[in-house]
Amino acid sequence: MKPSKLREISETCTCFNLRKTTRAVTALFDEALNPIGLRATQLTLLAILSRTDNWTVTRLSQTLVMDRTTLTRNLKPMQEQGWVLIRKGEDRRTRTLALSSKGRRLLEKAVPLWDKAQKEVMQRLGNVRWSSLMHHLKVTSSLMSPY
Repeated sequence: MKPSKLREISETCTCFNLRKTTRAVTALFDEALNPIGLRATQLTLLAILSRTDNWTVTRLSQTLVMDRTTLTRNLKPMQEQGWVLIRKGEDRRTRTLALSSKGRRLLEKAVPLWDKAQKEVMQRLGNVRWSSLMHHLKVTSSLMSPY
């Protein structure tokens, strides 16, 4: 393998650079949410679940472009904390998801902490770069999503 190709991979790999950026941004949000014992990934799940009680594991995994088993593994500690309710659906193979009242209370505490972290990201990037980033991320995820 040519060293130049390996350098190209380490410097220009789309996946690597997206994951590196995601880890940096996630760390900022995790730090902001730490006082209430919540992680950024959990906040996103709570926020999405708060929108409706009609989520199935399959529908949510497709919305998040996440493998069902990974989603289930992420939901398990949230269910154990009493933030998320997982019930059997109409079909034995289907499970429905809902935000519990405890999850709603936690979400209310999380919003001001999220707001502060979100404003910090926007300040660091500037409004134009942040808006452009949001646009390009939405386009990229829609083009890359298998759903």
